[in-house]
Amino acid sequence: MNGISSGGGSAGSARRGRGRRIVLWRHGQTAWNLERRFQGSTDIELTEAGVAQARRSARLLASLNPDAIVASDLKRAAATAGELAGVTGIDISYDAALRETYAGAWQGLTHEEIVERYGDQYAAWKRGEPVRRGGGELETEVADRAAPVVLHHADKLPDDGTLVVVSHGGTIRTTIGRLLGLESQHWESLGGLTNCCWSVLGEGARGWRLLEHNAGTLPEPVLGDDT
Repeated sequence: MNGISSGGGSAGSARRGRGRRIVLWRHGQTAWNLERRFQGSTDIELTEAGVAQARRSARLLASLNPDAIVASDLKRAAATAGELAGVTGIDISYDAALRETYAGAWQGLTHEEIVERYGDQYAAWKRGEPVRRGGGELETEVADRAAPVVLHHADKLPDDGTLVVVSHGGTIRTTIGRLLGLESQHWESLGGLTNCCWSVLGEGARGWRLLEHNAGTLPEPVLGDDT
């Protein structure tokens, strides 16, 4: 866990901070998304459709009354965050630690090209083995840089406060896995995020819980025995 508490701090601070919420929001559509090209840390802009996605989602997320917005500094994430900032008036904090996984030689390749050229590496990654895709970062290294940033901003929230994190699919998945305390080989069990959809973590008595995943509508209260 690299010293990161899934509860966001000591037992006392967890009790004080219960009710905090983290919304992890993936950026809108890009041309490379449509072409199924691995983007990684390549700085690709949103398409017109991606801007429209961000605008629609921002109107929904604004109704959650977020207290803070932190975003990757890559153009696709920054532009997505900008739509929410425009609706809410909240300043955006940018952090390069929230960038997508650097994947070296994989970046710019289509899915088919990756499988053809790096089939063994791709298969090992899908099995949950630690793989430097294209000579790039390990997923655990992505979590090492991104999760502390998310927790740092979450720790500054008021009780029952909401943080919106605007980032990338792979980085969001590894961050969720780390904050939930899952072993890294199980992070792939968290399905991917659709463009401009989000996942929601809520803080409870035993730490962070996954409340919503790959959502495109506002979270609903949980009614029933698991409330």
